[in-house]
Amino acid sequence: MAQRIVVTGGGTGIGRAIATALLPQASQIVLVGRRAEVLRETARELAPLAPPGVQISPLACDLTVPAEVEQLAEILHRGPAIDVLVCNAGGNLGVGAGPDLASVADGWRADFDANVLSAVLLTQALLDHIRRPGGRIIAMSSIAALRGSGSYGAAKAAVNAWVLSLAMELAADGVTVNAVAPGFVPDTPFWEDRIAADPSLRSKRIATIPMGRSGTPEEVAAAVVYLASPGAAWTTGQIIQVNGGTLLGRG
Repeated sequence: MAQRIVVTGGGTGIGRAIATALLPQASQIVLVGRRAEVLRETARELAPLAPPGVQISPLACDLTVPAEVEQLAEILHRGPAIDVLVCNAGGNLGVGAGPDLASVADGWRADFDANVLSAVLLTQALLDHIRRPGGRIIAMSSIAALRGSGSYGAAKAAVNAWVLSLAMELAADGVTVNAVAPGFVPDTPFWEDRIAADPSLRSKRIATIPMGRSGTPEEVAAAVVYLASPGAAWTTGQIIQVNGGTLLGRG
């Protein structure tokens, strides 16, 4: 099972863990992100872990800029069909927005662009190049989408709605579309600055988790590996929670 796999936000944190976990089933893994040097360094570090013949390709792109996404898509169209597209890029950019309406608007737009447009634009640009049947599109959501968290939670909720819509659109083609919604995974750049500013944040968050511990990037990546596998061929339109019981599943 040699797959061509694209992972956005693949240079650090959960994205890097996902790329690492998918190496055994890959023919090529394309790491996408804004920072070219971070991507190149990750590619160098993953190379010794990859099975023989697996290509690791770092491609820098601001996924919120349509012209850059078009250029990236043009490059990707030159190769074989894409088997797995993981839309992991994002971030909580609206934190600390000022009280004036212009700042509020900027914060909400920033979170929508980073979390929604980064997934939608690339997916749309590659839609005709996703393998049919058998393609997998996996988006990164968050527990914040399911229990509320300002502009970031709203953006991730929009990701969920988009996943459900796209799953219905592509089901007849044999392409699955799902999301993974992590809970508290502190050992990532997403949480780094906030924990540095308030070291007690880690213990406060863990206190709300029934399993009594935080999650790891590798545990989130394991859910992505399942959704990318042949065994998930009949799993589509789902939001898979990985949160230690912080928020229980709902039918």
